[in-house]
Amino acid sequence: MLTVNFGEPDEPALEQVQAYLERIFLQNVDLESHRAEAAVTRARQLAAARAPGLVEDYRAIGGSPLNAQADAQAAALQRTLEGRGWSVRTYSAFQFTAPSIADRIERARDEGVERLIVVPVYPLCGQSTTVAALSRAWEAARARDWAPRFEGIAGWHHAPAYVSLRVDNIRGFADARGLDLNDPDTLLYFSVHGTPIKYLHEGNRYDRYVEEHTRDIATRLGVAERYAVGFQNHTNRKIDWTQPDNEDRIAKLPERRLVVVPIAFVHEQSETLAELDRELRAFIEGSGKEYHRVPVPHSDPRLIDVLAELVTRVVSAPATSRGGLQPCRCSRLGGTWCTNGARDLPPSPYAPPTV
Repeated sequence: MLTVNFGEPDEPALEQVQAYLERIFLQNVDLESHRAEAAVTRARQLAAARAPGLVEDYRAIGGSPLNAQADAQAAALQRTLEGRGWSVRTYSAFQFTAPSIADRIERARDEGVERLIVVPVYPLCGQSTTVAALSRAWEAARARDWAPRFEGIAGWHHAPAYVSLRVDNIRGFADARGLDLNDPDTLLYFSVHGTPIKYLHEGNRYDRYVEEHTRDIATRLGVAERYAVGFQNHTNRKIDWTQPDNEDRIAKLPERRLVVVPIAFVHEQSETLAELDRELRAFIEGSGKEYHRVPVPHSDPRLIDVLAELVTRVVSAPATSRGGLQPCRCSRLGGTWCTNGARDLPPSPYAPPTV
């Protein structure tokens, strides 16, 4: 089994960070119109411009904990599955740092793995995260003339146990801080990693999943009629992103106290510890409001139970049903399963106009 996460550099060194950013920009080269040779130059330009600021972020937060948390989750998942009687090897890989997906695929092949289950640890299925991770794993296996039984687990935000985990995490934080989410002066605010609109035009349903997931959680918390959602967008390229940006949304809110939930993440990382806890906090407090940020429940054993249950359903259920999971609509690979495939969702407001 291969768990896949985004990855962040272990050290706030300019060379490491710039190379990391180049890999990200190259993966998403189709967001801009560049020929192959120009794309490499463009990725280097973008990385060089962004790297110094990101290095400072990593220094300010004492280095990213993402990779260590992801490795710990992978190890816990293996222990849990072994406790259920499964013979399993778990390999932790990263899309943009070492160990890479290709490296772990090669190791799994060399160690005689016959059935490969790829688990991108992203609850909300996005194009540059879940879909790209699954595709890269499949391509890496084929490039090595290896054809194991390949299956992937795509989006799983709709798993009831996962929704309950996030609800309990938010409620526990609010209770510990003496925060009342029903207080008219307090607002539950979901900060979500943005995605380029181009991916939504191409059929990815990330925006629908965000709307559904935040609504389900707010409903369970009793604030379905009063919560807000904003996006952490990156403006390196002049392209359209999901809206509204956090700062634009928050500037219009009358509430004095914001309970911020980074709902797209299952690890603490630069997007939570720097973008939210430093940059967004400064913006909110500079506006005279209170900032309260709910920690990501990365070490909650129930998260591992959610992943273990998904893997168990894929492994043990009949091939036609996979324990209620359905073929993923966002990934074009066969053998990818998710909690979302059987459900029709409302049309995306970002859908391109029909001709």
